Amino acid sequence: MAKRFALMLAMVAVGALAGQLSGHVTAVLDGPVYAPLVTALLAVGLYGSTHGIDLSQLRTDLKTVVLAVTVGVLCKAALITAVMVAAFQNPAYLVLGVAVAQIDPLSVSALGESSRLSPRGRSLLLAWASFDDPVTTLITIYVAALALPLRHGGTGGHLDLGGAAAFTADLAGNLAVAAVAVGLFLLVRRFAPRWEFGAGCVLLAGVLAVGVWQLWVLAVALAGLVVRPVLPGRPDAVQRLLDRCVNGAFLVASALLGAVLSLGVSPLPGLVLGVTAFAAHALVSLPLTRAQSGDRGALALAQQNGITAIILALLLEPAFGGTVAVVAPAILVINLLYLGGNAMLGLRSRWPAPDPARADRPLLTAADGRPAESHGG
Repeated sequence: MAKRFALMLAMVAVGALAGQLSGHVTAVLDGPVYAPLVTALLAVGLYGSTHGIDLSQLRTDLKTVVLAVTVGVLCKAALITAVMVAAFQNPAYLVLGVAVAQIDPLSVSALGESSRLSPRGRSLLLAWASFDDPVTTLITIYVAALALPLRHGGTGGHLDLGGAAAFTADLAGNLAVAAVAVGLFLLVRRFAPRWEFGAGCVLLAGVLAVGVWQLWVLAVALAGLVVRPVLPGRPDAVQRLLDRCVNGAFLVASALLGAVLSLGVSPLPGLVLGVTAFAAHALVSLPLTRAQSGDRGALALAQQNGITAIILALLLEPAFGGTVAVVAPAILVINLLYLGGNAMLGLRSRWPAPDPARADRPLLTAADGRPAESHGG
């Protein structure tokens, strides 16, 4: 994992250098290509995460997942926002808690296999990361609409501030697209199994296209639970291709992060935001994962941010200037804390546990097994 993080930092440096040399980063971000590109990266990460979820394990921890992506996300966002507003007295920081409240599915997909989590814990984290991203994306519009009036002269920019109506419409659209794709795939599997692979590929392409077009990433995540094409005779082929796509998306996201950093940095707010987000996840995670006795520590230290936080920062930037400058360094802080915290957890797991049976034994014994007498001195 350390090697992958080093590679990510290298790509961040490349992106920052390219951004500085080009001088056109802002124009690219406002252009017609960037939004579909970053949304496609998010969609790939979401599908890769849900595609790898063990459905039997998900059913076991369904209650935890639902609480994590609803109550957990809201609690994390509220804690982060409270700290940022209290520390910097800036109403624009009301939206920052939303921007970093989620766990990045690209990072989890790329790094999950090297974690110390049990299969059940990894499945829970994959589900958590997969579903809190689209939920966070959906509530961003509503939170921005509430916070915008506090900004003097703030404008909506590229944000659709439709409030609750827009939120409801987007949620219904996500669910409808996912339901159609899943329903058709199950019908083909039952009545025309020979066409299952082809139909699955077509349906998946359709869901991805609609997800990128409308930013309906929840539909992509839900489809990944069921729409899983398997090539006859080569059951691992799709998984290998998907792994390559996820890894590629992770690297592209890292380069884009560097380009964002080239626009400017607010180090102190970014540091506070990163530390607060990491601590907020740990606080919220502990009561939610009481049933995960062996994984609670790793799950509490699982906060990671990436492309989703970048996307939300970019969406918020026109209305809340300076969001990118704060969120970008916070992403690096959060990922560094993730690496450091998990490294310390790994060292602690290697320490031998004390033997209670030896607690009261004398350190020295005589030849016959009786405690040796102390000779003072």
